[in-house]
Amino acid sequence: MSVAFTKEESAETASETLLPDRPISPDPNLVTEKGLQALQAQLAEARAAYEAAQAIDDANEKRRQSAVPLRDARYLTERLRTAQLVPDPTSTDLVAFGSTVTFSRADGRVQTYRIVGEDEADPKAGTISFVAPVARSLMGKAVGDVVGSGTQEIEILAIA
Repeated sequence: MSVAFTKEESAETASETLLPDRPISPDPNLVTEKGLQALQAQLAEARAAYEAAQAIDDANEKRRQSAVPLRDARYLTERLRTAQLVPDPTSTDLVAFGSTVTFSRADGRVQTYRIVGEDEADPKAGTISFVAPVARSLMGKAVGDVVGSGTQEIEILAIA
């Protein structure tokens, strides 16, 4: 094997392992207790994956396997550093961060979502980020309030 081939492989590997940082939202990093615990668990997983990658003998493969966990650990460390824990709402009178809201749409669909932090949001699992347009329009509103207009109207049916 020639030295040129080795350098080429190393350059290719280096380009594969220089991953851009995950973008950090400019919005406040509000989190629920569950969201904070999830961030901590994800950081532990990223660190474990990085440590496992460090045990790989092949230097190129070690860099490849370390890239994603290292990038994720940087992101999660920053998100934990800036996390602002918001306690669950004490009232169900108004929609707030951490509220579970059931609403009906103009087309008749009824949906229920819990308003949570950006890293915790998963619409398929019934959670939406507090910065999502729907969540922003619901914040501070009460049962019976209608937000939006026309085909975008949403009526709040319940707050838990």
